[in-house]
Amino acid sequence: MANPQTDELVFVPLGGVGEIGMNMGAYGFGPRNRRKWIVVDCGVSFGGPQEPGIELIMPDPTFLEDNADDVLALILTHSHEDHYGAVLDLWPAFDRPVYATSFSAAMLAAKRASDNIVENVDVRPMQPGKPFSVGPFTIEAINVAHSIPEANALLITTPVGRVLHTGDWKLDPNPVGQRPTDVDRLIAIGQEEGPLALVCDSTNALKEGISPSEEEIGNTLASLIADAPHRVIVTTFASNLGRVISVARAAEKAGRRVVLSGRSLHRIAGIGRELGMLEGVQPFLDQDAFKTLPRSQVVLLCTGSQGEARAAIARIARQDHPVIDLNAGDRVIFSSWAIPGNEREVNDIQNMLIDRGVEVITQRDALVHVTGHPRREELKRLYDWVKPDVLVPVHGEAVHLEAHYRFGREHGIPNVMRARNGDMVRLLPEPTLFPGEVRVGELYLDGNILCTPDESGVRGRRRLSFGGHIVVSLAVSGNGQLAAGPEIVIEGLPVVEDDDETIEGLVRKTVNGTIRSMPAKRRSDTDALNTAIFRAIRGEVNAFWGKKPNVTVFVHRV
Repeated sequence: MANPQTDELVFVPLGGVGEIGMNMGAYGFGPRNRRKWIVVDCGVSFGGPQEPGIELIMPDPTFLEDNADDVLALILTHSHEDHYGAVLDLWPAFDRPVYATSFSAAMLAAKRASDNIVENVDVRPMQPGKPFSVGPFTIEAINVAHSIPEANALLITTPVGRVLHTGDWKLDPNPVGQRPTDVDRLIAIGQEEGPLALVCDSTNALKEGISPSEEEIGNTLASLIADAPHRVIVTTFASNLGRVISVARAAEKAGRRVVLSGRSLHRIAGIGRELGMLEGVQPFLDQDAFKTLPRSQVVLLCTGSQGEARAAIARIARQDHPVIDLNAGDRVIFSSWAIPGNEREVNDIQNMLIDRGVEVITQRDALVHVTGHPRREELKRLYDWVKPDVLVPVHGEAVHLEAHYRFGREHGIPNVMRARNGDMVRLLPEPTLFPGEVRVGELYLDGNILCTPDESGVRGRRRLSFGGHIVVSLAVSGNGQLAAGPEIVIEGLPVVEDDDETIEGLVRKTVNGTIRSMPAKRRSDTDALNTAIFRAIRGEVNAFWGKKPNVTVFVHRV
């Protein structure tokens, strides 16, 4: 039984609230100083231009580490990278179970094998409609439609009340390769007694109406494949097994065979077939079959919809793919949207294809993609069904969260919270927001090293990318005379010559001039000479180039 004086149900977003990606949230129950915790999702985001060399970015789990003895389990809503991609990097340290559906468990195992990850986690089965208990929490997975199989909302019940954590969801009456959202269960939740908090996806809170069905996308793809005169190439999110099925059905109907190119597509197709999700779908061919089929009988399904440089469609566009090449008149369909930050890379690929006479079809031209997130009418229906006492908008940038906040207020939800990463939200009883209560941040995966942003050296890389690097090495004798050098190495500065000067010549002249201008006694002080040369080079190159370079000076005494 709950102690009404002390027990609380709280929610702490550690990632994904105020940003797209890197989703991770903690639910705590109990008195303020003796709470038990469960964690929902453990995702990543991807490094962009501001994080050169960084592959993945993960939420900082310090808060959970500080409460490690009271952390009971991790529950995965689904297996998109932004919800499960950090599990094998962060969760083994906690030595606590991970609850996941069959598909998510298979995706986790395939990721571990593919990336040669030694660490492992204790995965336990979770099935929609079959509640299970973890400490004071009772958790029920509820099937929701999304752009990956076996996505779930979570109904979390405690002695002081309940919270419905939606995960990523939409109301699609005709999804492909999966079951629709369990509307009957959502309605029943709203009819049950006891207060309810709703922690809800905000990604499409700016969009009116209802998201198109995956079935509609399938119909469009079928038409585009059927009337194509030559090869058809489709690139999409590899995790969207429903889209893969739609392409396969359309290809078969048009008398074509599907060729797969890309490791992640092969991985998800293998998992789908193993779990019985591809029944009735012809076996896919490997990319080696591409050139053996007539142009009119090929549908190539490939990776790279986000402009990844090493993915199949980028290599095809650059004409450096080992097996696949396209001809003028072939048709490429981008059955995807460019995640913010990836637009330039995607546009570059499309432009390279167009310049070669390839027909490129995107969202601008036809209904070839829809996201797996609810628009405003779908949010309204959910409110009406579950009748929440509290709403916490999550999964979105500030603009999405604010739109969802205002929408919830307009629809009369009594308590709507403007939460961000690191806030603590007391959901029940007496909903209250405690801003900045918890330490949050990011961890970078830099090659094989997991580190904080300060440890990563990214700040130095950014400086190098803007200012290049000048390295000068010289030796001076005990009386301050130049004994050897200067040796000069310049990286990342413009190689220009005019009638008077090159940058290397300017640097050499500056070093020699600085040495001559200093008294011999002062030149014998290697630290003073180092500082003088450093400042002189920065100043002279800045006057010549208009930018201050990064400079390293080595002065050796001989």
